This record gives sequence, C-alpha cells and structure tokens, in this order.
Amino acid sequence: MTATCEPEITFTRLPEISANEILAHMNDPRVAEHMPLLTGRWDLQDCDAFVKAKEDCWHRDGLGHWAILRDGSYVGWGGFQKEGDEWDFGLVLTPGSFGLGTRIARKALAFARSDRRIPFVTFLLPPSRKHFRWLDRLGATFVGEVDYAGSTFLKYRLDTE
Repeated sequence: MTATCEPEITFTRLPEISANEILAHMNDPRVAEHMPLLTGRWDLQDCDAFVKAKEDCWHRDGLGHWAILRDGSYVGWGGFQKEGDEWDFGLVLTPGSFGLGTRIARKALAFARSDRRIPFVTFLLPPSRKHFRWLDRLGATFVGEVDYAGSTFLKYRLDTE
C-alpha cells in the first residue's frame, strides 16, 4: 500500500520570489481572464511597484499578501489587505495551481481566525467567476455587487470569530 503525500503549502513574503516568476505569472492570459483590474502586460517596473505596494501594507497594517509556495515552489500570491475597516482576502494562483485554491484559502483563513484584528474577511470576486460553492463550503455569505476601481465585483463576507 502506498501513501499519498499532500503537498506542503507555505507562505513567505513576496520579495523572496524572483521578479521573473511573478512576471510570468501575472502575464499569463489565463490569470488575467479573471482579473479586471489587470489591464495590460507587466514589465519589471510594474512587478517592482506591485511588490513594494504589498510590502507597504505589511509595514502599515502588520499584515498583507504572501507569496504562496507548494513544496517550496512559487504557485501564486494572496493574503489579507486592509480596505477601510475590512480585511479583504485575495488569492491569485498560477494556472497549474488553480486546484489548490480551497486548500490555500483554508490555511490562510485559519490564520485569520487566530488573529484578533480580523473579526471577518471579505472576498471580492469578478462576475466572470462562475463557481462559488467553495465560498458556501467555507460559510461565506453573499453581500452584493460593489464597484472597486471602476470594475464590478461580487462581495462575500466570512465571519472569523
């Protein structure tokens, strides 16, 4: 009988990942398909500005987005970003890792449940996404449609307390 090993999912900071890996990820058209705020190809300057903006959140709020690793290899980025009084959870995976989304979200949400600053999290998803059962399984509720930076998103909320 052979045992199957689940891949190890870990979080690290974005500056630990090479810009070329992030650029390849963010320039993949399959990723851009569900990111209405991603309006063109990234270059090194865009990547540096993105990493700096995410690190600024860590310095300002003590929390932010991580680089996500599967068995030590980069598979995307995600985490929590403060939007007003709310903590929004975002997750952007490489196409080869799309199937890990629920597992990664559960690990990140376990972190949120242990952090007193986060009584609930929100999720902003583009209407191009069609499958939301994973949010139901997590216990999230639909709040409504919201405009963010000129694009419409579907907003969900999950209590963490």
